[in-house]
Amino acid sequence: MAGKLLSLLPPLLLAAVGLAGLLLLCVPTRDVREPPALKYGIVLDAGSSHTSMFIYKWPADKENDTGIVGQHSSCDVQGGGISSYADDPAGAGQSLVECLEQALKDVPKDQHSRTPLYLGATAGMRLLNLTSPEACAGVLGAVTQTLTQYPFDFRGARILSGQDEGVFGWVTANYLLENFIKYGWVGRWFRPRRGTTGAMDLGGASTQITFETASPAEDPANEVHLRLYGQKYRVYTHSFLCYGRDQVLQRLLASALQAFSAFYYTVDFLRTVMGLPVATLQQLEAASVTLCNQTWAELQAQAPGQQAHLASHCATAVFVHQLLSRGYGFDEHTFGGVAFQKKAADTAVGWALGYMLNLTNLIPADPPGLRKGTDFSSWVALLLLFAALLLAALLLVLRQVRSAKATSAI
Repeated sequence: MAGKLLSLLPPLLLAAVGLAGLLLLCVPTRDVREPPALKYGIVLDAGSSHTSMFIYKWPADKENDTGIVGQHSSCDVQGGGISSYADDPAGAGQSLVECLEQALKDVPKDQHSRTPLYLGATAGMRLLNLTSPEACAGVLGAVTQTLTQYPFDFRGARILSGQDEGVFGWVTANYLLENFIKYGWVGRWFRPRRGTTGAMDLGGASTQITFETASPAEDPANEVHLRLYGQKYRVYTHSFLCYGRDQVLQRLLASALQAFSAFYYTVDFLRTVMGLPVATLQQLEAASVTLCNQTWAELQAQAPGQQAHLASHCATAVFVHQLLSRGYGFDEHTFGGVAFQKKAADTAVGWALGYMLNLTNLIPADPPGLRKGTDFSSWVALLLLFAALLLAALLLVLRQVRSAKATSAI
């Protein structure tokens, strides 16, 4: 009798496995969305005085065709801007190597070939292109040659216009302030649509001021239309001086403003290093005078370790005050709406992030990853069934072993 039962063991196990398979096919399942993978992008901000590299990352699925971009890491290139290598184009390319080597470590290796790499040059190269187009082409050719030697997806080196700088800086400031987040009902709470803030950028050789405006601009050349996160924006920007007669600008000066780059560094030096108040235009002017009346020895004693830019702080402070008061036409009331800021949410404020955000519109989103999932109760039932089958198989095997031992003993 025992022998007959043992002979039936293999077909019984096969039947049990087949039954379990049929049950698995009958169990209802649903598609479960997997967490999105990360994509990366690299922007080299080739300014007039120096170059900075920013590495950004965002989920592979996108929000209304625009990536939710955050700063992953950054690197400051040693030496001057690439325009300073007009007589040594190869040196411009070589200067980028150290930061590019860092990028190889910061971006996961399996993402290298899929990571877009951009270089945007600003006012220094714009000026070089005007004075010596051949030298400008040589510098761009040299940096292109260096960048193409790396395994990233190089998308080109280009010279940005002043308008580009202004618009992309505006995008960065408003993105970091979460002014582009959708409005409407979020659970039980209503999120009203926020107004956007203006952006003020001051580099080594150019300055821009940018606002969103609802009315058509007097000069259409200063107007740019953007689409971000499903919303349309009409942006008005200036990238040159003497704005006093611009009626659109004068109406918008009362808006909230984010001032960054050299605006921030100048005001921060006066406020933190010199210990001077700069809350009003009058205080900013007085602080500039105080700074410029310092002797070189006094400045060195007050700001040790800052010799690299110490000599230029006086001229820059005077220029910033004159630009704000006479160039842009700020008064004591409108100046109070300016916030001087270097970073927000651990991300540098400048045009590079806005540039990356805009470019993610051109990078296709990955389809969402899906896997099959079952309800918890069904999973428990299947687990118990398989446990019972395994226990039954184990008991039959043990019984077979005992029967074999008994037979051999006889």
